[in-house]
Amino acid sequence: MRSVPNGVRARARAETTRAILDEARRQLAEHGAAALSLRSVAREVGMVSSAVYRYVASRDELLTRLIIEAYDAVGERAEAARDPAAPPREQWRAVWRAVRTWALEHPSEYALIYGSPVPGYAAPAETIPAAGRTALVLVAIIAEHGTPPDDDGDDGDADVLEDDVLPGLPPALAIPAVAAWTQLFGTVGFEIFGQYQNVVRDREAFLDRVADEAATAVGLPAEA
Repeated sequence: MRSVPNGVRARARAETTRAILDEARRQLAEHGAAALSLRSVAREVGMVSSAVYRYVASRDELLTRLIIEAYDAVGERAEAARDPAAPPREQWRAVWRAVRTWALEHPSEYALIYGSPVPGYAAPAETIPAAGRTALVLVAIIAEHGTPPDDDGDDGDADVLEDDVLPGLPPALAIPAVAAWTQLFGTVGFEIFGQYQNVVRDREAFLDRVADEAATAVGLPAEA
């Protein structure tokens, strides 16, 4: 009996895993994260329920993979949007706009990572690097171009934050940086979840205004 080459086996496994994740993402959009079921995913990709566990060990592992992929996707958009040669505020706005565009294109995935927690699921530590990618783009802009206010207080200004949460930033900019990160995803989330209905008419322009206020708070130089 001829054995299957390792490369062929690996490709087949990767293709099956991708089919599982794609179907899970489709069901996520249709039914929401709380209703996600490995059995249902297996059925739709033409597998018996017992076979799917050879590729994904549990519903929680499936959610974790989807979460990491979503964080990586929005992080990649943020990283690609930033042109280090552009003026600082242009870089800043470009990142904010890229996050909003991705969220509008992928509302169910945005809801998975920035919406209500999934009952019975706790995200493991392995999601942290992907979750931090967008924030690190913002921090890089602040670290390179942000200027603390003249009266920047003492080193206790950021004692409400975890130690080393934003290495490289002066304490006077750490809290505004975290606030800017909160404003970005809060503003986008309010749009995605319908909170701006009958309140904000031009959502893109509104995002730019919020981004500009946050840019001032983190000490980015004014535009010429």
